[in-house]
Amino acid sequence: MTPLKDQLAQAGISVTQGDGEPALETPWFVRTLQAISGWLAAVFLMGFIALGAAFVIESSVASAALGLAMIAGAYALLRMAPGDFVEHLALAASLAGQLLVAWALGSALGDMTTSFWWGLLGLQAVLALAMPSLTHRTFSAFAASLALYLALAESGVPHVAGGLVLLALTGIWLNEFRWPARLRPVQAWGHGLLLGLLAIQAAGSSGQSLLLGRYYPGGGPAWLGPWVGEALGALALLLLLRHVFQRHAQAIAPSVRVAAYGAVAGLMLVSLQAHGLTQGAVVVALGFAIGNRLVMGLGVLSLLFAIGGYYYWLEVTLLTKALTLLALGALLLAIRWAMRHGWRGGQGDDARGGEAEDTGR
Repeated sequence: MTPLKDQLAQAGISVTQGDGEPALETPWFVRTLQAISGWLAAVFLMGFIALGAAFVIESSVASAALGLAMIAGAYALLRMAPGDFVEHLALAASLAGQLLVAWALGSALGDMTTSFWWGLLGLQAVLALAMPSLTHRTFSAFAASLALYLALAESGVPHVAGGLVLLALTGIWLNEFRWPARLRPVQAWGHGLLLGLLAIQAAGSSGQSLLLGRYYPGGGPAWLGPWVGEALGALALLLLLRHVFQRHAQAIAPSVRVAAYGAVAGLMLVSLQAHGLTQGAVVVALGFAIGNRLVMGLGVLSLLFAIGGYYYWLEVTLLTKALTLLALGALLLAIRWAMRHGWRGGQGDDARGGEAEDTGR
């Protein structure tokens, strides 16, 4: 019997080989069970390793060697057999290896000093770039931002960390589609840094060093930290405005550009009284500019963190707080009004210019 494909070919109907049947997406509850199974398997595996290699903890060299070997094993496992179960199993194994490396680094340095946190920052940055797992990349970017914060907190300038993380995530999200082949990793880095920024703001509102439970060390350049942090936040906002103006050069009136840059200066002055407001405003504007609702929602949460921390700041009177927040609200509303009317005005001018050209032709 002639196959169906040959019969269609004789009838003049061309049949091409497709990509096959579309892959069915795994239900969320199955993926959840696979993730839980991966973590349970990793816990039992780590328990057996701990029982058999307890002497490793006594040697910093052996701890570092075993930790690096576990991280390398997690990398090889992710490269060979991707999947939810394997991804979470490898993540748990990598976390255990990172703890061993951190233990070895702390033992070698004698304490959790600034060098310790800089070392962990370098490790997490390498893992965020190298690990073939979106979950691991997100966690490593989050851990890298926390390590940066703790390193700067030990130096007495914790406010600078928030500005640096904000500047980094702004650059990442604005270049999200520059490298299409690495779109998902770039998004994972952006989400990790954004979660890290929220954790930094939560720690800043409590006035204590994150994870350490002690206050920031005084002296040194501590008084300069808030100024530098707000300056970095203003720089991130300027980069965002420059990106928007370049994309819509014909639709934005020159008066709107001047008003926008003036609003950046006003927002920076207001945030010098209420630290962190610039960061929340930048993340909200960033989410709106790139059309990402998750980023916009986390920006609103960041702005609420900053406003809440400023409201409970005991060194400022309630009247000053109310006036500062009133100025912030009026400034943001003015920016929204100017952008909407200026943008429409620019589009109207372009439309009228296009109609005049059509009439002339």
